Amino acid sequence: METNPLLLVLIGTGITFLSTVLGASFVLFFKKDINPTIQKLFLGFAAGVMIAASVWSLLIPAIELAETQGKVAWTRVSVGFLAGGFFLWLLDSLLPHLHPGSKTPEGLPTSWRRSTMLLLALTLHNIPEGMAVGLSFGFSGAVEEGFSLASAFALAIGIGLQNIPEGMAVAMPLKQASGSRFKAFLYGSLSGIVEPIAGILVVFLAGSSFGFMPWLLAFAAGAMIYVVVEELIPSFHEGEHSNMGTIGVMIGFVLMMILDISL
Repeated sequence: METNPLLLVLIGTGITFLSTVLGASFVLFFKKDINPTIQKLFLGFAAGVMIAASVWSLLIPAIELAETQGKVAWTRVSVGFLAGGFFLWLLDSLLPHLHPGSKTPEGLPTSWRRSTMLLLALTLHNIPEGMAVGLSFGFSGAVEEGFSLASAFALAIGIGLQNIPEGMAVAMPLKQASGSRFKAFLYGSLSGIVEPIAGILVVFLAGSSFGFMPWLLAFAAGAMIYVVVEELIPSFHEGEHSNMGTIGVMIGFVLMMILDISL
């Protein structure tokens, strides 16, 4: 019996969402903030996973799918990739938000509270992840088109693993901003709810047509790379020089690569 694609999307993005919830829950049990060196490692790990996922789980399948459709692959993938980056840049420029560790808000001027803007910054980060996992699970039944449920789970596991330390790392600044551990846990968890929403929306927009898939896969990859270059890499290079962020990138990249190739 064929499984409903939207149900598969909910399962996949549910894994990544619950991973964020698990990470955010650490704020309920730990009084001290995360060691800056460890935080750099976590940020680097997240960047490595997202870079590898963009290549193996999104761009390469987009190229292969466009070629099987008899289309010029590089045009669709290039345009989709740039469009994804532009989309995140647009949201980054317009939506008021505040990155953890920063004192200066970005986006349009607003009187919103610091905790609200921190939450929005984390939400922006999770949009491309939800799109990537949603597309992988939504079309995982089309094995003949190169999409398998195993590869979709590999992507969800990889992003889920980086969401755990990420959820923990972002809940700590939220605790300082709100003054409440429970609010920090709640806000940190809510930042991950955008992943199921983004996953369902992108699959709904794609419908059952594979003609849009190369564009959408590349779009999600471009959005993820924008987050890595704009947010994650600068974050783990702030403050005292450390190689831990770079080490985290290497570990995250290799782990995601292994998951994608082996599954």
